[in-house]
Amino acid sequence: MRTWHEIRGFPPAIRLLLVNQLGVNTGFYLLVPYLALHLTEDLGMSAAVVGIVLGVRNLSQQGLFLIGGTASDRLGARGVIIAGCALRTVGFGLFALGDGLPVLLAASVLSGLAGALFNPAVRAYLALEAGERKAEAFALFNVFATTGALIGPLLGSALLLVDFRASALTAAGIFAVLTAAQALVLPARRVAPTGNSVLGDWREVIGDRRFLAFALAMVGMFTLDNQLYLLLPDAARRATGWDGAAGLVFLVGTLASLALQLRLTTTLKKRGPGARWIAAGLALMGLSFVPPMAVSGYGGTPDGLADAARLLPVLAGVLLLHLGTMLAQPFVMELIPAFGRTELTGTYFGLFYAVSGVAAAVGNALVGWAMDTGHRTDTPWLPWACCLTFGLASAAGLALLHRRGVLPARPAAVPVTA
Repeated sequence: MRTWHEIRGFPPAIRLLLVNQLGVNTGFYLLVPYLALHLTEDLGMSAAVVGIVLGVRNLSQQGLFLIGGTASDRLGARGVIIAGCALRTVGFGLFALGDGLPVLLAASVLSGLAGALFNPAVRAYLALEAGERKAEAFALFNVFATTGALIGPLLGSALLLVDFRASALTAAGIFAVLTAAQALVLPARRVAPTGNSVLGDWREVIGDRRFLAFALAMVGMFTLDNQLYLLLPDAARRATGWDGAAGLVFLVGTLASLALQLRLTTTLKKRGPGARWIAAGLALMGLSFVPPMAVSGYGGTPDGLADAARLLPVLAGVLLLHLGTMLAQPFVMELIPAFGRTELTGTYFGLFYAVSGVAAAVGNALVGWAMDTGHRTDTPWLPWACCLTFGLASAAGLALLHRRGVLPARPAAVPVTA
């Protein structure tokens, strides 16, 4: 009930952006996790071609975050959000309608570009609109995002009983509705000039050494968060011998987020600077990989109580990982705009997500290598140890920045003008 009370306390624009994030994650996760399966089994493409299609989508998104953030600052976040959702509508529609490689590559480019546009723009709009309540707004944003990440795969699994095109058209339909809702409801805000050229804005943000140090220290958060889709589902399946166990990974996180995220953020905000809680959250994210490490050497076939005994440490790790994310993420989002001028909020978010995207890709590759090496050399603890190291190293880096006074103080409210 407290969560719904807090939601009603925000202006309509923020409430729409929360629902928007629920829809964005629902639409994304009902399609993208099943895309490789469609390309290989339905269209008969080779693994190399599938890698190209998926890689183009990732490169289009991760490589253009800075452009999306700059567009938000110069053209207004509202228009960039609407354009991003419209492009993803077209991109996902092409996945439904096209079988040839040129069409699929075009769909990948459009859907990736869409994410590069609306991801930093949504966060910039939310940060400016929320004023001094940024942490609470981003806490709710995380709740809606996590819920969408659970609903999406469940809905996608059901739609696959029809066929992949049903999933793609449903995802495109969700983004079409979001596009229309934003065009009708989301207020336009005056865009203040940055006073520089685009290259001048980029030089200012990239030249902010404090911010770059912060972004690099946060590498562990995104690497570990990505293990909810790689290492942890694999561990749940191996522990039980049941493919459906991976769904419990998402369920635990969603329930924890709904029950605890807002309460945790509002309580901690009263008890000290956000940087302290970011470091604590990163450390907890790293330590969350210790319980699953204890059962990493045990495979499983369906066997009742034995399955539950092997699965519980994995789910305990999932819960701790989500708690660490809930500790850190709202204060990370609150802190990003405080590094620079209000006029460059979108560019700061864009650069942060560009760095995090590269970090997540490299981190996932390292964890994947550790998984393969662990299986080959009978050292199943190796990927878990890697994740533990990532988390503790990021926590130490963030704590060092905080102790040296590198991080900005919590920002004051930013007036919003119509």
